[in-house]
Amino acid sequence: MNEHPASISASPVSISGLINRWHSIGAFAADVGCGYEAARQMRRRGRIAPQHWPHVVAASRRRGIAGVSYEWLAGRAAAAMQGEAA
Repeated sequence: MNEHPASISASPVSISGLINRWHSIGAFAADVGCGYEAARQMRRRGRIAPQHWPHVVAASRRRGIAGVSYEWLAGRAAAAMQGEAA
């Protein structure tokens, strides 16, 4: 596999940090089954749409990225939405 050493076990602190664990946005998009532009927008907005969560959780597990769960994704989405409302 083509993993960065930091991708093993360390929990990401943000959506962009999570996506950056892949070697490119395209690689993340392919791994979770979404388009490149959708993945780029996820990183820019700091949140992932709920319909992608099962694939993101599964892809993170496959890569050995700890701490990525439905709860973690929901927390990042809530934080991003609060930031947009401010």
